[in-house]
Amino acid sequence: MNMIKGEKALPKARLIVVTALAGVLAVVLLLLGGCSGSSSTGSNAGAVKEPYKIGAVVDISGPSSSLGVPERNTLQMLADKVNESGGINGHPLELTILDNKSDETEAVLAVKKLIDQQKVLAVIGCSASGTSMSMIDTVQKEQVPMISMAAASAIVEPVQERKWVFKTAQSDLVVVNRLIDYLKENNLTRVAFLYMNNSYGDNGRNAFKAAAGAGGLEIVAEEKFEATDKDMTPQLTRVKTSGAQATVVWAIPPSASIITKNYRDLSLEIPLLHSHGVGNQNFIELAQGAADGVRLPIGKLTVSGQIPDSDPQKKVLDDYIADYSKRYNSPPNSFGGYAWDAFYLLVNAIETAGPDRAGIRDQLEKTSNFTGVSGIFNLTPTDHNGLDEDSMVLVRIQNGQWKLME
Repeated sequence: MNMIKGEKALPKARLIVVTALAGVLAVVLLLLGGCSGSSSTGSNAGAVKEPYKIGAVVDISGPSSSLGVPERNTLQMLADKVNESGGINGHPLELTILDNKSDETEAVLAVKKLIDQQKVLAVIGCSASGTSMSMIDTVQKEQVPMISMAAASAIVEPVQERKWVFKTAQSDLVVVNRLIDYLKENNLTRVAFLYMNNSYGDNGRNAFKAAAGAGGLEIVAEEKFEATDKDMTPQLTRVKTSGAQATVVWAIPPSASIITKNYRDLSLEIPLLHSHGVGNQNFIELAQGAADGVRLPIGKLTVSGQIPDSDPQKKVLDDYIADYSKRYNSPPNSFGGYAWDAFYLLVNAIETAGPDRAGIRDQLEKTSNFTGVSGIFNLTPTDHNGLDEDSMVLVRIQNGQWKLME
């Protein structure tokens, strides 16, 4: 059955509901069938199936908005696409997206609203690690499947305490291992580490510190900063005198861009490496030219045009870029890709399990060889992320563009 596409919500709306208008079309078709002499019988002929309701809590405004906006856009686009194709097993998909304003308390209130009032089957969210982790107690208690789009390993670990929680962004440990490998290959053993003073930064710091020690690296300077800081010159001045051979920064824009600009202003010549938290063009633009030379591990989306056609993700990446660019007149980024993965992981689980929260959770945990934007997912009872180091490539920013290094 062809479905009618819902109207786009206003950009500033806090609540966005995408609903297939299946009822209108079904009634019209039924009337047309009657006028043409159709002899359909049965009390369920032409009946419209109940919608499947899912929710999303996204960092659309506030400090993490550069992550949340492309995620919201992607979710809206995909919900429309599913409904235009007939919904999920003939059921219209009803998606409610709430803005948590990059605030942990707002995230908790939002997820409770989705569960208590909207009666959603599952929740996608949030964009950032802190807001994602704030919702875990609620979804665990209410036994509602949740798929985060954030990076911290603690979102899904320990798995025995995160039975209902999954995530699509590569875990911090995966990123750390790629960074450590790069540093060791280039004999950069004395490292400065700077991080945001929040859940994302703390988890990155813990993972890097453990891996660096095991890998024979020495952290000669460790500095933190607030997500809202406007100048990190004092921290970087200490790095400059530390004897570090390279610097690793664990942050997201805008602070990641500010510290990168401060880095160049101080004429620090040692290599600057970032985490995948800077995987969007916003980071480059806010850094005002200072991002050139930055290296980082990231998913393949940013360099999709530079990977071979034989890559199993190539078609998924190209199709997503084409669809998003057509609808929003700009290319997607890695954060939108995390939303793409979360959405289709959830839709696939609902297709098999139906409107059963426990069944959906079980199906998510059985996901095998799912080719997504962020990698090929293999979820198991002991791994609720399902991505390994092969899901990432090393890139370097050159002339404001992402360049594949391998």
